[in-house]
Amino acid sequence: MSKGPMSLGQWFLNKGEKIMGMTMTQKILAAHAGLPEVKTGQLINAKLDVVLGNDITTPVAINEFEKAGFKEVFDKDKVNIVLDHFVPNKDIKSAQQSKQCREFACAHGISHFFDVGQMGIEHALLPEQGIVTAGDCIVGADSHTCTYGAVGAFSTGVGSTDMAAAMATGELWFKVPSAIRVVLTGVLRPWVSGKDVILHLIGKIGVDGALYKSLEFTGDGVASLSMDDRLCICNMAIEAGGKNGIFPVDDVTIEYLTGRSKRDWVVYEADADAVYDEEITIDLSTLESTVSYPHLPENTHPAAEGGDIRIDQVVIGSCTNGRLEDMEAAYKVLNGKHIADGVRGIIIPGTMEVYKECIRRGWTLAFTEAGCIVSTPTCGPCLGGYMGILAEGERCVSTTNRNFVGRMGHVTSEVYLASPATAAASAIAGRIVDPQGYME
Repeated sequence: MSKGPMSLGQWFLNKGEKIMGMTMTQKILAAHAGLPEVKTGQLINAKLDVVLGNDITTPVAINEFEKAGFKEVFDKDKVNIVLDHFVPNKDIKSAQQSKQCREFACAHGISHFFDVGQMGIEHALLPEQGIVTAGDCIVGADSHTCTYGAVGAFSTGVGSTDMAAAMATGELWFKVPSAIRVVLTGVLRPWVSGKDVILHLIGKIGVDGALYKSLEFTGDGVASLSMDDRLCICNMAIEAGGKNGIFPVDDVTIEYLTGRSKRDWVVYEADADAVYDEEITIDLSTLESTVSYPHLPENTHPAAEGGDIRIDQVVIGSCTNGRLEDMEAAYKVLNGKHIADGVRGIIIPGTMEVYKECIRRGWTLAFTEAGCIVSTPTCGPCLGGYMGILAEGERCVSTTNRNFVGRMGHVTSEVYLASPATAAASAIAGRIVDPQGYME
């Protein structure tokens, strides 16, 4: 079942032409390049459905856009600018960057421009708003643009210069990636989520295990994962070096897109004879709550082993884990309890809709009564921006996506990546704990 125009590749198939087996990603790229088939390593020029930038990367793209002499964007409805990293502005420089974005968006009539009061963290916002959809070819000047593979799109991060070219022409060059097939079986246990799935995978293959490859998730376990789980998993495909992550379009996807997607979607499926570099099987029912220790996401350990690691701060939010299910997991752990003395609890809903829903459901009150603060949507502390910078030697359990040296502050500080449930339970305990064992 699909909506939208037939791809050229499908036309050739219907004509009986022999087409080599392609992965899901390769089929999307072939269709957007107007080709019947593409092969690993092939250079193609593909048309784009969505171009994205934020308040850090867009100003650089604007400068390059104007330097190249471009006068207008290719489609005001397909260029998206989200002010989310340092917004509300933290200093004069960030204010200047936001001002430049506002003026450009106004001058070019950009339809999807998100500022204070309407904005959210870009990779939580675009799916929520139905701006990205199945079958799309998407680029964004942010490495975690790979998030949108959760809805069955090809999406990947690019540099600001590429964003400038994309805004002007609506096209970009790509090298067709090979793929790793990740077969998911079983069902997750209570307190285990999509964050634990992707941390487990990265711990298994390493931060370069999928270098310039597509991570294609499949198997009967996919059906048990919510859209929020899938968005989280695809968000961190880049942390394994992946070009993109992608899930098949199933009933969960269609339910999510129905009434939300602003455009018709197209469903692509990998061929039965598609070639993969390797296949990895993960039994979801055996996974434990997982934590990535400093200073790489691949340095994974069961949360149950972290009992002696005292912490100073917990951050629950980001483009990885700032969605409603993430807030719900934190609420279920924190409600009626209080975080440990000496621990700073920072909760950042990913979008204004999530923020408002937390208020409606009484979760915001529960968070503050538990001793946490609740912020407007922002990337903030994830990249060491603001709203939670770490001092020398401090430790933070964070639901963000990177724990590199100095990522959240001082070069001697430490970031431990975890799920919202693990982060919330650790905030109460004052040390890293397994939420399953702790809540029992």
